[in-house]
Amino acid sequence: MVRYHLVINKETRVMHRLIALCLVVLAGAVSAQDRRPSHCIAVAQHTPGVQYLHRAGYRDPVPAQSVRLRYIAHASFLIQTHDGLSAVTDFTGFIGNADFLPDVVTMNHAHATHFTENPDPAIPHVLRGWGPFGEGVDHHLDLGGMLVRNVSTDIRRFDGVEEEGNSIFVFEAAGLCIGHLGHLHHQPTEDQYAALGRMDVVMAPVDGGYTMPLADMMAVLRRLKARIVIPMHWFRDGSLQRFLAGMEGDFAIRRPGASEITVSLRDLPDRPTIVVLRPAYLRPGE
Repeated sequence: MVRYHLVINKETRVMHRLIALCLVVLAGAVSAQDRRPSHCIAVAQHTPGVQYLHRAGYRDPVPAQSVRLRYIAHASFLIQTHDGLSAVTDFTGFIGNADFLPDVVTMNHAHATHFTENPDPAIPHVLRGWGPFGEGVDHHLDLGGMLVRNVSTDIRRFDGVEEEGNSIFVFEAAGLCIGHLGHLHHQPTEDQYAALGRMDVVMAPVDGGYTMPLADMMAVLRRLKARIVIPMHWFRDGSLQRFLAGMEGDFAIRRPGASEITVSLRDLPDRPTIVVLRPAYLRPGE
């Protein structure tokens, strides 16, 4: 059964998140307004393990209790679960020439390379990371094997700031908390960090200018303490290399030479690790 809840009133949204956080921490199994509680907005659990990388194709079955991540292009990733659910982040309308339709697409409207005005009407769930100007949006989509929610963030504009005009999307599946930082323009506030909760995997823009200065993005990732960070939104290898050089003291760095990895909660690395994937569109026959 699919539950979908949308709230666009800013004060109501903030109050709801605070209430939901308190209920999850104090009661564990109680959720506000009949929502399935987020297991990410809770006390972080110990997740031992050393093996976490597995090469696969996007049409191959996903192992049980695992999630497969494929870097498609720019800020678009394909997220797949064991029960066949799929989501594409920062969907632009093109993910390759393969005949493939995701169950969910998320979008941000900082730039046209992060959304499309005309998503395929056959896509069951199209989640825009913005609402009416300055009000943001609140998504909580429960598909059973995948929970998709968002935390609104601000956008820089030439004439100022559009409050809550973008979103960080969080995907909860197989016990994992997976965050896509989208086109993040500022360091999150304390309330936003609390709303994000525990992050096991984070996809982070590392262009160093269009989104955030590299030093600020590094500070965000050190604060989130995700076990796996996947760089995205880098236009040349130069900004990627500067990012890696600035993080190598705190994070291990892995270059699997692939566009896909499969991750499970039981196999997350003990040390925070940056995994460099190479973008690749979906192609027939893979």
